[in-house]
Amino acid sequence: MYAWIWRHLPFRPWPAKLATSLVLIAAIGALFWYVVFPWAEPLLPFGDVQVTEDSGVPAGESGESGAPVQPGAPGVEDEPATGDEHDIPYSTEQPATPR
Repeated sequence: MYAWIWRHLPFRPWPAKLATSLVLIAAIGALFWYVVFPWAEPLLPFGDVQVTEDSGVPAGESGESGAPVQPGAPGVEDEPATGDEHDIPYSTEQPATPR
């Protein structure tokens, strides 16, 4: 296919054919970029995204993302206010021993 296109390009010397083919590639790329892709974007499902947590609850409903939490709301548990929420459950002072 490419050989057929190369043979049918105007001009005889290969540098002129190369320049013509680069202009054609740029024109086709611009056609796709400015006409075809904007037309096809609403038809594609790339914007239909829903992020869920491990429990299957959409993010933001459990209060972990900074959204306001209503007491007694389904799926919201009261957590004790002891310690930092980023506490590590093991000691980092001593090296780990193999078991």
